[in-house]
Amino acid sequence: MPVPVREKLRAIRDDLGSQARVARALGVSPSRVSRWLKTEDPDPENRRKVEALEFVLAYLVSFLHPDVAVDWLNGHNAFLRNFRPIDYLARGRIEQVIQAARAFKAGSFH
Repeated sequence: MPVPVREKLRAIRDDLGSQARVARALGVSPSRVSRWLKTEDPDPENRRKVEALEFVLAYLVSFLHPDVAVDWLNGHNAFLRNFRPIDYLARGRIEQVIQAARAFKAGSFH
């Protein structure tokens, strides 16, 4: 059974530490995240971003401590031309972030 987006958002908020960080990762306002956590559902584009962020976080914590995974998302990344993975996710560039995470796991692009 699919996990409701509200539960995914709660888990992401817990991993990232705040609604503001979730909002920044998704490229939306903190009040929007608050509404999604309470009553509203995200539109299809933002639902996709939530699912992508959840997917990337789950992949990262499969080999990193959650705090290190969050640091990786917020750090500049050589594989992404020194942009931050979290910013790429906010722009919907999910595949590039997954490739960067795989490269990091393989020992490239620290």
